[in-house]
Amino acid sequence: MKHASLLAIILSLCVLFSLVKSLPPAAGSQQINEVSGNRSRLSKGFRSNGQIESSNRTFFSWHYYHIQVPFEITLWIMLASLAKIGFHLYSNLPSIVPESCLLIIVGLIMGGIIHIVKNKALIMGGDTFFLYLLPPIVLDAGYFMPTRPFFENLGTILCYAVVGTLWNAFGVGISLYGICQVEAFGLKDISILQNFWFGSLLSAVDPVAVLSVFEEIHVNEKLHILVLGESLLNDAVTVVLHKLFEIFYQMPEIKIEDIAAGVGQFFSVKFGGILIGILFGILAALTTRFTKNIRVIEPLFVFLYSYLSYLTAEMFHFSGIVAIVTCSLSMKYYIEANISHKSHTTIKYFMKMWSSVSETLIFIFLGVSTVGENHEWNWPYIIFTVVFCLIWRALGVIVLTFAINKWHMNAITKKDQFIIAYGGLRGAICFSLVFLLPNFSRKRLFNAASTVLILFTVFVLGITIRPLVELLEVKKRRETPLTVSEQIHIRVLDHLLAGIEDICGHWGQYYWKDRLEYINDKYLMKIFIRDHNYPQSSIVRLYQKLEKKHAIQLAEAGYMSLISSAPFLRMTPQITVSHAEPVIIEPADNLNDLLSRNLYQIRRTTSNYNRHTLPVDTGTEQAKEILIRRRQSLQSSFSRLHLDPFKKEKNNSFSSLNESQRKTSVYHLRLSKLEVP
Repeated sequence: MKHASLLAIILSLCVLFSLVKSLPPAAGSQQINEVSGNRSRLSKGFRSNGQIESSNRTFFSWHYYHIQVPFEITLWIMLASLAKIGFHLYSNLPSIVPESCLLIIVGLIMGGIIHIVKNKALIMGGDTFFLYLLPPIVLDAGYFMPTRPFFENLGTILCYAVVGTLWNAFGVGISLYGICQVEAFGLKDISILQNFWFGSLLSAVDPVAVLSVFEEIHVNEKLHILVLGESLLNDAVTVVLHKLFEIFYQMPEIKIEDIAAGVGQFFSVKFGGILIGILFGILAALTTRFTKNIRVIEPLFVFLYSYLSYLTAEMFHFSGIVAIVTCSLSMKYYIEANISHKSHTTIKYFMKMWSSVSETLIFIFLGVSTVGENHEWNWPYIIFTVVFCLIWRALGVIVLTFAINKWHMNAITKKDQFIIAYGGLRGAICFSLVFLLPNFSRKRLFNAASTVLILFTVFVLGITIRPLVELLEVKKRRETPLTVSEQIHIRVLDHLLAGIEDICGHWGQYYWKDRLEYINDKYLMKIFIRDHNYPQSSIVRLYQKLEKKHAIQLAEAGYMSLISSAPFLRMTPQITVSHAEPVIIEPADNLNDLLSRNLYQIRRTTSNYNRHTLPVDTGTEQAKEILIRRRQSLQSSFSRLHLDPFKKEKNNSFSSLNESQRKTSVYHLRLSKLEVP
């Protein structure tokens, strides 16, 4: 009953929203004019003879169109949030059907209601999608992307994103052109250029759909990063092909020079987005270097610089997705070292919330935009579009993986190849680009074909991919983080492999990784990080945290002076330990000085296991210092608890001895202290 009530509330809000939007513009127009300009709702006028005459004013007025845009945006976000709550009330439903499918169903219901009430379809505009809804999702994916597997598989990702997208675009385009030559289908008016243009828009894997599905099935890290990286980086190829075919469509004749210019534009779009992303990432790192005294605005710079990189890239017709991913990857390491822990938590949860709301709105709008009269249903063309997209996707993955496995030691298995080919989901990027096509006779057919392809991949492939992963026993992602010993072994192996590559004269990925870490430690950290002695190793940071916490506790209890100056305690009767008076807690400004006087300064030069900064002779002394301070703290605690009873017992037994026995005991005690009587 509770679930049914919640769903009823959601539907009621949908109907209310539709009815509010369907009100005619003339309603309440007189009242709007009366209350405009912040006039009084109850005003009075004066006659010429001084008598008061009340004007014809109202106590209530309707002014919806003044707040229409923010009100409707708030209602859409409220609808999306309530829909997510309703889905997750059924614990078994999200494990069977992906959340994206359920959101599209809600959008279809909403679109049907709006179409019945207003007799008009509501279409999601291209600017709304590309400028407001897409950037939060890409920023979240890029900022929290695991950098190690991404850069280790960067060559494979670029191969799938660039070569695979071109393969799919031209393969689907030429196949659809062959279908158009069949007279029985009546599609001979579609040119080969239009088919190539349409095929280029269908070839790109959608990052929104991939994120929504693959994060729920928990495949292994390598498989997830291959599909996600391809969906993020193939945006440059799709943008170039879209702009290129748009220019070719307006030209009466296409020359070789135009094709060469298109190839050059591809590199400019790709590398232009990378340069803009790096530029804004540097600015973000430098800005957070000076936010020590104003921590509250630290998260704001992360979002502002990321969004500015996206908008700047789009302004110069570069790839905005590549720019924002590059910006997030380049600034994350330095920003995390500069900002506070609370700022990090704020960035994490706000970014997740923002991307979740955007993703929900995208799928709801996708369902809403599907309902309407802007489709032409030529089923042979639509069915072959879906079939050709699946076939060319599978062939591209098989051919490219065969070539990649020839050069890689860690080969991609056949099960992973099947999931990569099966996970080529299309989504809102494809729909928006098709919607932005110029008006020609077959544009409605392209809208219908792209809509069916999106619904087929999201519903059929998205629902069945989880059972296939279970059936094929694809390796899953481990839920627990790496242990300390695993992290140490990974770094030792990285250092060892880098040394082997250096000795062999082979400049592989470990050699370049080692060189980049050396440059980062020697130069970049001093520029972009406020405290460049920031420990990179999580092990060192954990040890530092525990040492500081222990020192603060001792200082509050009044034992810091005892630990820092007392020698090793001996459990003898003659040792008298006076109870230290509780010390006054020093202010926060002097806390760092207190810690620096009493704490061991943690060694930071070997946290990366870099062969360029290996220690010389300090390991033994530092290990000895750690053991000494630990032993002192433990002995002081032990003596605090047990020394007083021990002294009382020893004094009683000592007083019961005769004179000769006392002298003998004192003599033996002096010998134990290595003192001459």
